[in-house]
Amino acid sequence: MIGIRGFYLSGACVAMIATATTAYAQTEQPKKDVTTGEIVVTAQFRSQKLQDTPLAITAMTGASLAARGQTNVAEVAAQTPNVTLTPQNAYLGPGIIAFIRGVGQTDPNFALEPGVGMYIDDVYLPTLTGSLLDLMDLDRVEVLRGPQGTLSGRNSLGGSIKLYSVKPQGNGKGMLEGTYGSFNRIDMRGFFDLKVADNLFLRVSGATKNRDGYVTRLDYAKTHPGSNVPTMATGDSPKLGTLGGTSFTAGKVALRWMPTSNVEVNVSGDYTRQRDEPGATVLIYGNAIAQFAGSPVSKSPARPWLRGTNGASIPLNCAFVTSGVNSCDTVPAGYDGRYVSYATFFDNAAADSQMPYKPLALNPHSNLDNYGFAGTIDWTIADNLALKSITAYRHYDSSWAFAEGAPVQPSMLEQAQANTQWSEEIRLSGKAFNNRLDYTVGGFYFHAKGTYTGRIDLNYAGIDFLHGPDTTPATNKAVFANVSGKLTEALTITGGVRASWDTKDYTYSRHNPDGSTILPCTGYPFVVGQPANCAIAALNGLNAHFEKQRTDWRIAGDYRFSPELMVYAQVSTGYRAGGVNPRPFYINQAQSFQPETIVAYEAGFKSDLFDRKLRFNVSAFYNDYKNIILTVLNCPNTLGFPSTPCLQPKNVGSAHVKGFEIETMIRPTAGLTFDASLSYLDFKYTTVDTVSTGVQASFVPPYTPKWKWNAGVQYDIPDVLKGTLSLRADGNYQSHIYVDPTNVDSAVVSTSTATNGGGGSLATQVATNRINGYFLGNGRITWKSAADGWTASVEVRNIFNKYYFTSMTANYVSIGTVSGAPGLPRTWAVTLKKDF
Repeated sequence: MIGIRGFYLSGACVAMIATATTAYAQTEQPKKDVTTGEIVVTAQFRSQKLQDTPLAITAMTGASLAARGQTNVAEVAAQTPNVTLTPQNAYLGPGIIAFIRGVGQTDPNFALEPGVGMYIDDVYLPTLTGSLLDLMDLDRVEVLRGPQGTLSGRNSLGGSIKLYSVKPQGNGKGMLEGTYGSFNRIDMRGFFDLKVADNLFLRVSGATKNRDGYVTRLDYAKTHPGSNVPTMATGDSPKLGTLGGTSFTAGKVALRWMPTSNVEVNVSGDYTRQRDEPGATVLIYGNAIAQFAGSPVSKSPARPWLRGTNGASIPLNCAFVTSGVNSCDTVPAGYDGRYVSYATFFDNAAADSQMPYKPLALNPHSNLDNYGFAGTIDWTIADNLALKSITAYRHYDSSWAFAEGAPVQPSMLEQAQANTQWSEEIRLSGKAFNNRLDYTVGGFYFHAKGTYTGRIDLNYAGIDFLHGPDTTPATNKAVFANVSGKLTEALTITGGVRASWDTKDYTYSRHNPDGSTILPCTGYPFVVGQPANCAIAALNGLNAHFEKQRTDWRIAGDYRFSPELMVYAQVSTGYRAGGVNPRPFYINQAQSFQPETIVAYEAGFKSDLFDRKLRFNVSAFYNDYKNIILTVLNCPNTLGFPSTPCLQPKNVGSAHVKGFEIETMIRPTAGLTFDASLSYLDFKYTTVDTVSTGVQASFVPPYTPKWKWNAGVQYDIPDVLKGTLSLRADGNYQSHIYVDPTNVDSAVVSTSTATNGGGGSLATQVATNRINGYFLGNGRITWKSAADGWTASVEVRNIFNKYYFTSMTANYVSIGTVSGAPGLPRTWAVTLKKDF
């Protein structure tokens, strides 16, 4: 009912605002300099003011991002309604988790398409890996909510996030900025902009970000003498390292050439290098007997994952959980248990004939090399006709290591992805009928070659193998058209259509860690005497093919009651391509899944009131969401194979999704600005395949809070030490989320289960995949010189030192662990900037 009430609320607000704007206009008050400002966006293929664009879109300029101290795209979600952006956890490597209005993806594998389209200067990024983008030298960010099937196209049914760089100006300007802060944070960024010739301009920009890790890895034996756990340390210090540290360098060179008055050519090349530590992760649940199989129905104490100093099997239990209700650990003095991990990145299991490739040591890391080239040609053929070409090439190599937060290793992984892509987009835009008709027609071509490899060491499943190289070539072709016609001076109707053709192939490669061929089983796969990894032998060399055609459309109408108020409504569709499971552990899990689709209904209004001192935008939406693709941890036990391990993308069902979004900005007087947003989302499954997925009708998708809000205030004080002093405070809240399609608030689990329980001093433990709601507050003080280009800032983030998780890996049933990725505690930083 709240969705219906939201539409009524929108209608009532429109009526009141229309009356107010009419009455206010009649007073003929003079315009003032204090306004909410204008942002020009290109969401509909042409330059429009944000307030004239009939879409739910949040746009932020580079200056507004800098005022908040935001440096990567994940931070943009704080002020964007119904948008969740968070860094990937250590398990999934250097990338981002992105959801908009309940649509998105967590897995970066090439076989799975992101439900949120990511773009840099209109160049599409096809995977979550490499998409945690730095906000370096940006003109603006546009976040489009709702399906962008006709405007953005490929896999943008949840929405799109578009970053636009500053173009070279040839004005001789530049900037250099340095930051120092908590955890030895040292950032540098800058640019210079030069005129090479009268019609050729050059802009070079760069950034580095470095910070120590904030989760400390300790050697359990050193910190707990006499514990029976063997030491992994090489010296006297108990500190093995840290998690969450970053070392990031990026650079970009851009050229802007205007050979004639009607042709503009922009060419750029960029490179990013990350040499990070694994993402910050702590163990918050541990309950496994930590032994390999002795028979089809029992574990064997003679085959432990980790043998103690006295030769006995060491269980994985509450002793290695450093804080929370599941902890029975005594963290050594001087350390905060909330930010401690006993991860060793060393699997010290004893080798036998069924698990012969032990021990295994991994180098803790999370690396990314990402580079690309782009060329855009804008040709104004005539006053009412223009052609745009966008050509791009991109490549990345990434690798990362993951280990559970204990010296007892249920799973340990070293994974790598490489991707090469080419894309070309052509747009022909024009005007007709005395400029009352705007149109754009075009075509898009995209081809990618992705490769995934991994050392997959899964003690809990009794397998340890080489995954890959799995190749995933994919192609997308599309043609599209978008037309906007002004039926009257106030009424505009927009229509769009896009036809897409997707193809994708996937080839499975599975070998033993030494590269040898996996031999088939002759009996129960996981006991001594069977060939290593024999349960997965049938997967090697298997091929899968996916091919689909899809047509999306959009119809929108907007009506401008006055310069202060515009209302709009639209119906649009979107899709995300299907594929095949990239991580089958057994032959019965090598299954395909179909594309998911959305039909979305949206209405809203945009208003600038009281001489544009108040901006108030509202949107309400209703989505018919079908064939929803989610990765589930529940695989039916078929063909005699175990139900775990399992990471199976499936079409879990269909849903109706409704909600509303409110954004406002208020500038009551010179120097004082308020901004805020509020969003609500109600997700209800209408059909669900509970039997094969474990998803129930009452569940919601991952990373989808019901409520989100943020509020910010900035006060600029002129004439302070010959400059302007700006005081800014921001706060944002999101309600609870789940990290898996199967929602678990709390599951009380016995620690004394005969075959799986880890024992320990706690009779029960509580497992969850829920991240509770939280509020974060940030503050920043900035002084900017009026004359010589100096700026100095001091900021405090997470002012109230809230302990929260940004993501979670919850495998308490199959693995016996739940790990959380804690956000940064309270931090401070000082920044000095010089414009020249």
